[in-house]
Amino acid sequence: MIRSTPMINTARLTLCAMRPEDFDRFAEIWGDPCVVQHIGGSPRSRGEAWDSFLRNAGHWQMAGFGQWGVLQQSNRKLIGQAGFFYGNRQMGDDFDGFPEAGWVLAPEAQGRGLGYEAAKAAHDWFDRVIPGPLVAMVNASNASSQKLAKKLGYVLMREGVYNETPVHLLRRNGPPALA
Repeated sequence: MIRSTPMINTARLTLCAMRPEDFDRFAEIWGDPCVVQHIGGSPRSRGEAWDSFLRNAGHWQMAGFGQWGVLQQSNRKLIGQAGFFYGNRQMGDDFDGFPEAGWVLAPEAQGRGLGYEAAKAAHDWFDRVIPGPLVAMVNASNASSQKLAKKLGYVLMREGVYNETPVHLLRRNGPPALA
């Protein structure tokens, strides 16, 4: 099954397929200790980043959804990623059987609402194209991602431990009700 990655534009961002020329920036982002402090804790080597980069591309091919590269429209620079994946994390049937949402931004892009803008655009696409439940795993100490997940409509299923780190396992049954 071959599926292409759709392009999504927001007011300030473009969500699109990652291109080979994005890899150096991707590796730079995932090699930053500030980026990974709540996502595994250890910066990724170029080899680990390459494996992740290829996994992102392959996910679209295999599942029909995946992670988009998040580009800032003003300079076309890759500032992160957002989207969905199957993580096979062995966290239980109520978690592993559903697409998992994730979002990552470079430090210089944080604190300006860009993470929410990217994640909301990805979720809006998912709700139109592949409606259904989503899950997310957020480090218990990551207050900003906890807040973003709540804004997107996620609720706590339970607390858990993943790779010796306390996490919140969250679920979203569909888009949040309009306020």
